[in-house]
Amino acid sequence: MTDVDPKYPALYQSPAFLFGQLGSRATYRFTELLAPLGVKPAHHGTLRILEVNDGQSQQQLCEALGIHRNVMVGLVDELEKRGLVERRRHPVDRRAHAVHLLPAGREMLSRTSEIARGLDAEMLAALDPAERTVMLALLQRTADGNGLTPGIHPGLMGDQGPECVT
Repeated sequence: MTDVDPKYPALYQSPAFLFGQLGSRATYRFTELLAPLGVKPAHHGTLRILEVNDGQSQQQLCEALGIHRNVMVGLVDELEKRGLVERRRHPVDRRAHAVHLLPAGREMLSRTSEIARGLDAEMLAALDPAERTVMLALLQRTADGNGLTPGIHPGLMGDQGPECVT
């Protein structure tokens, strides 16, 4: 059994606690940094998915992000009201709408992505460049080892979990 450094509380020795503490801090800061733009982290995630998969149905977006369909409808409604995306008839499924990223959405994504990169630098400021590279590799391996979907924040699922069935 290892001795606990008396200058640190026992929880400070817990990786799970530290992951939670840092995750909470990152979420809070990202939300705070995006607020002047009038968007939230979930908006950024939705725009990011559309950037690489434009024209997805709401159902496909729901599945890609692992969020409840009601949450997805609300996110797309908010983005559409802001002129960042638009719904169009789906080219194959007459019952569905495809969601398309508009030029204003691409501009917003550029701005939110820059904020995200700044937050990365802020969160890792205590590490030198070599340590940052090692930290990223270790975090990626830890996320993979815990079955997390790369690039998808599990907090988007909310209390209801990923329910994308129509």
